[in-house]
Amino acid sequence: MLKIRLSRVGKRKKPLYRVVVSENTKDMYGDHLEILGQYNPHTKEVVVKNDRVEHWLKMGAQASDSVANLLIKLGLIKADKKAKAVSVSKKRQTKIDAKKTAELAKNEAAKAAAEKAKEVAETPVETVAEEEVKTETAA
Repeated sequence: MLKIRLSRVGKRKKPLYRVVVSENTKDMYGDHLEILGQYNPHTKEVVVKNDRVEHWLKMGAQASDSVANLLIKLGLIKADKKAKAVSVSKKRQTKIDAKKTAELAKNEAAKAAAEKAKEVAETPVETVAEEEVKTETAA
């Protein structure tokens, strides 16, 4: 079966991906039938040969989930986005959720502090000065 999938190229920690057509069982970094385009994940730039992608899809090639999502984004395929290829473990998901709730609590505390500071700033200066004068004369 033919697959349209991503083949990683580029430097270490600076990946670029080629969109290639290759046999499903072959190594995706080895031989491929045709290079259809490229994808830069840093700039989210996708460059593909639309006519060649349509040709291979008509010939029966299947797109991987990642490539299918890119093609849907470009408008070459009419479908809903597919699930992400990367899954998150339950343990990692609980850590992510805990971090989000901590950030929400922190934001709420910051809002409360800002409101309190706003109330203090809105109090007239004359009343504060009068109270200070009264306390000094009483002493």
